[in-house]
Amino acid sequence: MHLSHEEDDYNVSLSRFESMLKTNKVFFFDSEEFEEIILHYLDMGKASLAKKALKLALEQHPRSTGLKLVQIEMLIYDDKLDAAEKMLNELYAIEPHNEEIYIQKANIYSKRDQHEKAIEELEKALQFTDDYADVYNLMGMEYLFMDNLELAKHNFIKCLEVDVEDQAALYNVVYCFEFLDQQQEAIAYLEKYIDKNPYSEIAWHQQGRLSYSIKNYENALRCFDYATLIDDEFIGAFMEKGKSLEKLKRFEEAIEAYERTIELEDPTSYALLRIGKCHEKLGNKAEAIKFYNKTVHEDPLLDKGWIAITDFYIRLKNFQKALFYVNKALAIDNENQLYWKRYATINRNMNFYEEAEFGYRKAVEFGDAHLDTWLFWIDILQFLGEFDSAIQTLLQASEFFPDEYQIEYRLAGMYYMLQQNDKGKFHLTNGLQLNANNRTLMEELFPVVWNKKIVQNVISKHVKS
Repeated sequence: MHLSHEEDDYNVSLSRFESMLKTNKVFFFDSEEFEEIILHYLDMGKASLAKKALKLALEQHPRSTGLKLVQIEMLIYDDKLDAAEKMLNELYAIEPHNEEIYIQKANIYSKRDQHEKAIEELEKALQFTDDYADVYNLMGMEYLFMDNLELAKHNFIKCLEVDVEDQAALYNVVYCFEFLDQQQEAIAYLEKYIDKNPYSEIAWHQQGRLSYSIKNYENALRCFDYATLIDDEFIGAFMEKGKSLEKLKRFEEAIEAYERTIELEDPTSYALLRIGKCHEKLGNKAEAIKFYNKTVHEDPLLDKGWIAITDFYIRLKNFQKALFYVNKALAIDNENQLYWKRYATINRNMNFYEEAEFGYRKAVEFGDAHLDTWLFWIDILQFLGEFDSAIQTLLQASEFFPDEYQIEYRLAGMYYMLQQNDKGKFHLTNGLQLNANNRTLMEELFPVVWNKKIVQNVISKHVKS
C-alpha cells in the first residue's frame, strides 16, 4: 500500500521531531506540523512528549492561534479549567468567529457538569464551523450526559446526515434507540441508513443485533451474512451469525460460523462453549465433551463451561461426574441459585439427602423463587424427619405462594403427624378449596395421615358440599 503525500509528510515530520529530541538540535517546523505532532502524542497517551512539543512549538510560533487552542485543549485535559478559560477569552477578543473557541468553551462547561451551557456554546459553534458533523456529535454527547436520550439521538442522526461514515455516531444512535426501547424504530432507521450506505458492515451488524433482540432470527441471520460478506474478518458478526443459526436449529452451520471466529483470532471460551452445545444438540456426544473440556482449559474461571459439563453428565445420568463439575462451578460463583439447585438435584439423585437439603436451602437463600425448589427442599426435610423445620419452611413458602394447594396439603399432613389436628384441618380445608381434585397428594406424601378417620371426614364433608 502506498502512503498518500499527507501521510508521508506527517511521518517525515514525526521522524524529524524525534531525531531532534535525541540529538538536541533545533529544527524548524511550521505551526500545522507542530499541531499534528502534539495531537499524535496526545492520541498515543504520551502527554509528556506532547508538552515538550507544545513548548518548542510556542517558542517558534508564539502567535499561532492553532497552537494556543492545542495548549487550551491540554489545559482542559489536565483539569486546569480556569487557566484554559482565561486563554479562551483572550483568543475570543481576537478571533470571535473561530468555531474551535466555542468548542473548547463547551468542553470546559462539560467538565464542570454545566451541560446546558456547553450546548449553548456548541450552538454558537454551528454558526461558524464547516465541520457540522463534529459539532452535532459533541451536542449528542452533552445530551447523553443530561440523560436526554431523545435529543441525543436527534443530534447523532444529524451528525450522520452530514457524515454518513461516522461509526461512533452510528453506535450512539443505536444506543439511544435501544435505551428508549425503540427497537423497531431503530431497525427502520438502519434500513434507511443502509440504503444510503449499503457497504457499512457496522450498520448491517447493528440491524442484525436488533433483529435478534426481537427474536426475528431469519432477518438477523440475513444482516449478519451481509456484514460478513462486506468484511470477512468481522469476528463479532460471525459470532452473532452463529447464535442466530443456533436459534434456527441449523447447528452444523452455526459450528462453521463459530469456527470462523477461531480461525480469525485465538479461540475464545465462548466460541468453544457454543460449538460444544451445537455438537450436543446434533447428538455428537464425544465432540461435545471435547469442546466443553477445551472451554474450561481455555478459561478455567468460566463457570458456564463447568456447568455445561455438569449438565452434559446430568443428561447421561452420570451423577458422580456431574457432582465433581458442579463443585468446580460453585468454587467460582458460590452465590448462583441455579448452580445450587443443580448441586441439590444431583445429590438427591445420589440419595445424599443432607447435601441435597443444603443445596435447595442455598438456592432459595440466593433468590430461587420457583415452587418446585421449595417443594423439593420441604420434602427432603420431611424425609430427614425435620418436621419443625419443614413446617417453618412451608409457612415461609406460603408467603410467596399464598394460593398453592401443594403447600396447603403438605402443611395439613405435617400438622396431623404432629397431632396438631386443628391446624391440620385448617390447612386441609384450604387445600380442598384450592384444588380438591388433587387431594390424593396427601395420600402420596402422608399415607398414615390419609387413612385417619378425622382426615377422611373433612374430605367427605367437602366433597359432599
